[in-house]
Amino acid sequence: MPDPATPTAEAPSRANLVVGVLAFAGIVVSLMQTLVIPLIPALPGLLHASAADATWAITATLLAGAVATPTVGRLGDMYGKRRMLLFSLGALVAGSTIGALSDSLAPMVAGRALQGLAAGVIPLGISIMRDELPAERLGSATALMSASLGVGGALGLPAAALLAENADWHVLFWTAAALGLVVVGLVVALVPESPVRTGGRFDVPGAAGLSIALVCLLLAISKGADWGWGSPATLGLFAAAVVVLLLWGRWELRTAQPLVDLRTTARRQVLLTNIASAVFGFAMFAMSLVLPQLLQLPAATGYGLGKSMLAVGLVMAPSGLVMMALAPVSARVSRTRGPKTTLMLGAVVVAAGYALGIVLMSAAWQLVVVSSIIGAGIGLAYGAMPALVMGAVPVSETAAANSLNTLMRSIGTSVSSATAGLVLARLTIHFGPATLPSQNGFRLVLAMGAAAALIALAVAAFLPRRAPAASAPASVEPAAAVGR
Repeated sequence: MPDPATPTAEAPSRANLVVGVLAFAGIVVSLMQTLVIPLIPALPGLLHASAADATWAITATLLAGAVATPTVGRLGDMYGKRRMLLFSLGALVAGSTIGALSDSLAPMVAGRALQGLAAGVIPLGISIMRDELPAERLGSATALMSASLGVGGALGLPAAALLAENADWHVLFWTAAALGLVVVGLVVALVPESPVRTGGRFDVPGAAGLSIALVCLLLAISKGADWGWGSPATLGLFAAAVVVLLLWGRWELRTAQPLVDLRTTARRQVLLTNIASAVFGFAMFAMSLVLPQLLQLPAATGYGLGKSMLAVGLVMAPSGLVMMALAPVSARVSRTRGPKTTLMLGAVVVAAGYALGIVLMSAAWQLVVVSSIIGAGIGLAYGAMPALVMGAVPVSETAAANSLNTLMRSIGTSVSSATAGLVLARLTIHFGPATLPSQNGFRLVLAMGAAAALIALAVAAFLPRRAPAASAPASVEPAAAVGR
């Protein structure tokens, strides 16, 4: 007779493996965001392209990720989350391989676009966790998965800088491809396919409309500084984004099986969480734009620290470790006080970190402290967001809802990049023949990060009060609800 205790003993072990594999997948995918940062100054020479054209290696990843995230999430709900997870990871491996074989702009842009298609891995991973894990494990697991977005970015920078400084730059992409293959093997071996599916017909017009609108919006935001914010191209793209979004919204409300259920998205808890996520994405990225520049500017400016890219990575890395460490704390606070409280606490901590950064920027250790405090706040807040979203949507829409939430963060980071770039381009000093961002410019961007965190706090304050997760398991609907 089998030992009745055996399933009980095996279940937590298997759950730990699933969580570990999915979190590792999230970290590997988020590495793509920092992969080319050490190469940015040298990209025009490496790819035999102009500086303006070389930026497409960055922009292509952003646009592809924005298009893929909601589409892959919906396909995961319909046809299998593990299947779409493997598709996303396969695109990452293919894109990394193309990048590793590239010596010119066109194949590099194609490879980076394929890497961007992997952006849906984190929301898909969170959705698989909802389907597979017991209720008592879900909060800490989703918090860890959500935090992996920042963890991979922070830890990837020093690793990428070390490789870029000591090896041929193609090694960066070969390493990414190898890590992607490892994750594919782990997912195939250890992550089960969820039985929770919606079925039905995929909303092709909805996917096309949203993709066109997002490409227009993000292209205008990312290229506006180069083309001119008042140029016909930039204004035309913004206008096209608005028109297409309005038409898309009308279609989504009328179709029987929409890509995004706007009625569910309009629920107060989902809507406010997505707004807070976009604002938080703005706040998070301000740190990534200011601190590396402060560290690398010449010490002779009076405020730059004259550090190498490797030193930048080492200064930024602790923030990623703090995010990971705070994931269980985020889950514990959400369980006892509710995810609304966790999100608000995270916003306060991020605002405090940016406020501290305005006065502490004269030494590397000070920037380590500042980035770690901001990382702690991000870890708290990002752990709460999936809980808020999943507490207000049916199981059958989990991947699509989480994907939309991830997309909102990405839009926030894109707006942050454009806004901070505009500020730093306007507030400058002359340093010999060069024009550099001024210290007041950096302080203003940090103040904007603090203000964004406080706006997220205000938005979160209007979230509905909910019972703590431990006492309200009904917030996660059973699989039986799929067919309704």
